[in-house]
Amino acid sequence: QLTRPVAQPRHWFVLGALALGIGLGAWIDHSGGEFAHAIASGIEAIGTLWLNALRMTVGPLVFSMLVAAVASVSDAMATGRLASRAIGWFTFLLLVAGTLAVLLTQGLLALWPVDRAMADAFIAGASQGAAGAVTRIGWTEWLQQLLPPNIVAAAADNAILALVVFAILFGFAATKLPAQQRNALTGFFGAMAEAMVVMVHWVLLVAPVGVFALALGVGRQAGLGAAGLLVQYATTVAAVIAIATLFIYVVVALRGRVSVGTFATAVAPVQVVAASTQSSLATLPAMIECARERLHVAPRITSLVLPLAVAVFRYTSPLGNLAVCYFIAAMYGIEPNLLQMIGSVFVAFAISIGSVGLPGQVSFIASVAPICAALGLPIEVLGILVAVEILPDIFRTIGNVTADVAVTVLVDESEPTHV
Repeated sequence: QLTRPVAQPRHWFVLGALALGIGLGAWIDHSGGEFAHAIASGIEAIGTLWLNALRMTVGPLVFSMLVAAVASVSDAMATGRLASRAIGWFTFLLLVAGTLAVLLTQGLLALWPVDRAMADAFIAGASQGAAGAVTRIGWTEWLQQLLPPNIVAAAADNAILALVVFAILFGFAATKLPAQQRNALTGFFGAMAEAMVVMVHWVLLVAPVGVFALALGVGRQAGLGAAGLLVQYATTVAAVIAIATLFIYVVVALRGRVSVGTFATAVAPVQVVAASTQSSLATLPAMIECARERLHVAPRITSLVLPLAVAVFRYTSPLGNLAVCYFIAAMYGIEPNLLQMIGSVFVAFAISIGSVGLPGQVSFIASVAPICAALGLPIEVLGILVAVEILPDIFRTIGNVTADVAVTVLVDESEPTHV
């Protein structure tokens, strides 16, 4: 898989384009003449075209990266007991993270509700007044969506939950093939995922233009108040990730050989590196030094678990992605039912494994859009929200490296002796 660059200066250009678009749109709405509104409408159409270019890559990217990810996890588990134990911890923490994300986001939104009028204006601007419909389904329809009779038709209908289930089953089936056939099949889907990432990169090269065009419509509809909604969004997602990261310390306190104080002191320098690079891969050397020198984890465990964690584990992926989706649900004024919540956690869990190693903006679109589809939510606002992902992304990386080091400690704790 492609790895995330250490620094992404384009984030600042995208953020600047967002601010400029909202400001200019608000001015046109307040003082612009008929000609200015006509020009703005034409520019907004470019934003829709850019968003459609992102949306068309989601299905193929999700399917191909899940098939490749299932094969990589299966290969890792086959390498031995330590890898299997580490993957067991990965699975547990990812499921807990998904549950925490739903509970924390709902709780924070109850304390700080989304302004209904502002959200309606924001959505109208982002979708040019043609927002997609929110899907509400019963439990029978939900079960039927898991295994549709025609997976191609289901994918065409944006039934992402069914696509995820089929991709996982297909991936496990591929691991049962003879080595030559298995390698050819997984190699094909791995290459397909890489090609789709390249396509998304091309689209993101013009992200400042696309975000400006979308933000112009938001500014015309919602005015400068849209900035307040974006601040609430970024703060909510970052808070969910930060609070859930503290759960890692609780797990270490209950199961680890080191005290919480020792762990917190040891991992703090790693978190600083993570915040500055926004890359788990770039932080790997600091994590290895922390585990070996400050937490005294056995070298053979550090050498296996930490690279494996960077390769297949992203603790904050379900946290941040579900927080984004439930904030979007609040913007649309809906409350997902229990089955949709279960489906969203399942999709977030699966996507978190498949999207590891993708660049930040790519993983945002590839990870959040399928969860929105599982909840029956339109994704028109994602093109705007990706522009302010830089703040939550810092918390995502800090949480990821903290969890990576913690799992290394937890696997070391289960070993009777150090070799």
